[in-house]
Amino acid sequence: MKNLLPLLFVVTAAAQPVTIAHRGASGYVPEHTREAKVMAHAMGAEFIEQDVVLSKDDVPVVLDLHDIHLDTTSDVATRFPDRKRADGRYYALDFTLAELRQLSMHERMDHKKGTQAYPKRFPASTGGFRILTLDEELELIAGLNQSTGRVAGIYPEIKQPAWHRKEGHDISPIVLRVLAKHGYTSKQHACYLQCFEHDEVKRLRGELGWKGRLIMLMGGGKTGVGGSNFEHMRTDAGLAELAKLVDGIGPSISSIVSGNQITDLASRAHSHGLEVHPYTLRIDDLPKGIATPDELMHLLFDEAKVDALFTDFPDVTVNWLMKATKH
Repeated sequence: MKNLLPLLFVVTAAAQPVTIAHRGASGYVPEHTREAKVMAHAMGAEFIEQDVVLSKDDVPVVLDLHDIHLDTTSDVATRFPDRKRADGRYYALDFTLAELRQLSMHERMDHKKGTQAYPKRFPASTGGFRILTLDEELELIAGLNQSTGRVAGIYPEIKQPAWHRKEGHDISPIVLRVLAKHGYTSKQHACYLQCFEHDEVKRLRGELGWKGRLIMLMGGGKTGVGGSNFEHMRTDAGLAELAKLVDGIGPSISSIVSGNQITDLASRAHSHGLEVHPYTLRIDDLPKGIATPDELMHLLFDEAKVDALFTDFPDVTVNWLMKATKH
């Protein structure tokens, strides 16, 4: 299916904030499944996220969380019991696409405890969900955009590119080729590309020539995978440097809201012309000191003035923003 090259409505501090479906409608059905993406689109999310890793045969597939692993969200240990590495984990990169297609995906499990990570969500004992390639997901979203007449953008994240390269696979140029195939090449298109690794973000913009919108993801700690210095990035000097490279930042909610108060990170980022897209609203896992999702969204949207929000529950955020607009 040929993408119709949907134009991106510009997200700025002065515009209406938007909802990013975190791994789809992952609060209701298993993350990154076809069903989660269709549900997120139907709920009105303006953007739908794709976490991207590679298969053994270099096909970009849409998988979960910050993982390059398969054992927390699939039956890989049952289907391929002898394929785990020395650390006891099963890596997507060790399986061909044909093998990955044999897996049944399910609700996330806690790897250490062996229990469902979010007990009240879709039963982990219920399977039948399948892995999507990035190409398949972009076709799906393009089809939904055409059939509904409502444009939902995409929000791919390149997962652990430095690790992939150490394993002999260069994920970023492969992802960019798929995006270009579907018409996502510039800032006029409904796509944000994101990554936690600062060196790779610089490479995407420089060596690899990505001209679309780019987000620097920021963990809540001092440093991250790939040597990213998040502590420096949160300073004014760090934000000024990022503003020359990216269109916005993706900090943790804890970097924006502390207790029931906001920090000054969003306002300082805005002063440097950066958009702010924090992650992740989970109504079943609210930050300490926050009593309700409404309270958290008030702090994020009304007080901190964030431009977008990642959420496992797209309908909750979409509905809150619709009500806020009417007042």
